Amino acid sequence: MRFMVIVKADKNTEAGVMPTEQMLADMGNYNEELVKAGVMLAGEGLHPSSKGARVRFSGPSRTVIDGPFAETKELIAGFWILRCQSWDEVIAWVKRCPMPPENDVELEIRQIFEEEDFGAEFTPELREQERRVWAEAARNAKQDLR
Repeated sequence: MRFMVIVKADKNTEAGVMPTEQMLADMGNYNEELVKAGVMLAGEGLHPSSKGARVRFSGPSRTVIDGPFAETKELIAGFWILRCQSWDEVIAWVKRCPMPPENDVELEIRQIFEEEDFGAEFTPELREQERRVWAEAARNAKQDLR
């Protein structure tokens, strides 16, 4: 099973406060543990919402709303994609995540849909299209790492 672990934004992340050297080292060690265990598939931090935008869809119209956004508790500061065998395993990994003790931080865990979750509506043709798209995306990601 794959899971997205969402790091909720707070006043510090929204203010663009960067992590300390110690926090970067601790997080680097944690990420290295995740990778060595074969659990981590991806993970990134995000710039504050002041550097972001939203696109609102209403019928045929599209409206772009530039950040920052008011409700910090609804914002994301970063994420991991983890592959674990169970909810218990992903929760155990998330509980080990280093977070600054002086901050209240909330991590949200959401399971990612897999092909079999979509049932018969996800036809063999749609499955093949999905595989082609993700193979191309993986090639793009590989190029980005150079």
